[in-house]
Amino acid sequence: MSEAFDRWNELRKKAREGGGAERVARHRAAGKLTARERLEELFDAGTFTELDPFVVHRVNGFGLAERKIPGDGVVTGWGEIDGRPVCAFAQDATVFGGALGEAHAMKIVKVMETARKAGVPIVGLNDSGGARIQEGVQSLGGYGEVFYRNVLLSGVVPQISLVLGPCAGGAVYSPAITDFVVIARGSGQMFITGPDVVRAVTGEEVTMEALGGADAHAGLSGVSQFTVGSDREAIALARRLLSYLPLNNLDDPPRAPAVPPPEAAAKELASVVPEEGNVPYDAHAVIERLVDPGSFLEVHAAWAPNLLVGFARLEGRSIGVVANNPAVLAGTLDILASTKGARFVRFCDAFNLPLVTLVDVPGFLPGLAQEHGGIIRHGAKLLYAYAEATVPMLTVILRKAYGGAYDVMCSKHLGADLNLAWPTAEIAVMGADGAVEILFRRPIEAAPEGERAALRAKLTGEYRREFLNPYLAAERGYIDDVIDPAETRARLVAGLKVLATKRDERPSRKHGNLPL
Repeated sequence: MSEAFDRWNELRKKAREGGGAERVARHRAAGKLTARERLEELFDAGTFTELDPFVVHRVNGFGLAERKIPGDGVVTGWGEIDGRPVCAFAQDATVFGGALGEAHAMKIVKVMETARKAGVPIVGLNDSGGARIQEGVQSLGGYGEVFYRNVLLSGVVPQISLVLGPCAGGAVYSPAITDFVVIARGSGQMFITGPDVVRAVTGEEVTMEALGGADAHAGLSGVSQFTVGSDREAIALARRLLSYLPLNNLDDPPRAPAVPPPEAAAKELASVVPEEGNVPYDAHAVIERLVDPGSFLEVHAAWAPNLLVGFARLEGRSIGVVANNPAVLAGTLDILASTKGARFVRFCDAFNLPLVTLVDVPGFLPGLAQEHGGIIRHGAKLLYAYAEATVPMLTVILRKAYGGAYDVMCSKHLGADLNLAWPTAEIAVMGADGAVEILFRRPIEAAPEGERAALRAKLTGEYRREFLNPYLAAERGYIDDVIDPAETRARLVAGLKVLATKRDERPSRKHGNLPL
């Protein structure tokens, strides 16, 4: 073989070796796959095409002139997932700890630009110590270029970030801009400043896991949407998530074979939701009986669990599901739930996923902390998200729909296309007890003290019978039909079918001003 081919083979070999056998061994000993192994796991066998394997950094100071490794610590390219094209990059922590420099960043930017032009999703497998200090502002400029592309791609192609190692400083902002963040418990962390800096500045003692680990971001900060136990689980989740999503914002979501639920599921719905308004239940039980079995993929499960969001399928069609969960905080909307719901609704609208909203909400959570924390502003996010959405929107009121929360939870007034209610639905400004205290305060106070309880009970019963039902709303067309719970799935399937060609033109504008 010629000298040219010998050189080619040598450079290819160096690129595949990453940081060398010793570093690779330590990496694997920590239970992690290498960057190339991660991409092999992500893509269908034999479909990965690599870009820029020979790129190296351009820095000669700090001893880097002798440390030029082909690929510069990130593997980029494209392949297929379930036969559909996807772009990806995987940072290699065995090379400079995965730290980002100018050449490293430009490789990521190039594959992001490829995703934009081709109109295909991009998956980032993140394992980076942050900016490469030796490159100074060039590294910071590289991050800026990546962030800019994240924003350009937002709402154009799905962006998924897998955090499979410690990501610090600038390394966390790109995942934060993407649509979904998956963190591997025990190995993946995200933080702006590490424990050492926190200790030096604030005096707080904290571990990396407590500061920015999977559970901290899944349940406390809300930065991540999914938590998994390993690299392989993270990659499998990314593949599953993409199975619900279109390639881009001009594409339709993929169809899957329809899988009907068991025959008993429809009849069980009425008993799953107690008629008594103060009896809690888990909304998962309703969702599981409506959608194709096993198809519900919950998003942000550990954060704001009083509102459930996730992807599912109805007769094989991909949908987004939003549901109040009375098992937590009685299903009220609070600051976190409003933000969670708004972001999910906006994602579904951006990528042509119909929305099914299941309503059982007594209102917004009251309290000083909520008011001072900005519940008005945050609640408005959810209202805004539904009102700006143009995808098919179907709403079912199962039980309570009180006050402003009735409006916010995808009511007819915010543009919902099909609004159904069960006979157990209670649509009113507030519950019977509160309404009676306001409307009949004077007659109750004027009654003899021994008769007040009986009068209050009588008035409450009358109010409940007259106002806490779905028929006043149905009389005005705010509810399209009151249905048997057993009919719900069939009605939703029929609604999705007729609304599949929905077109809803809005006034031209640069963009709205979401109440952030």
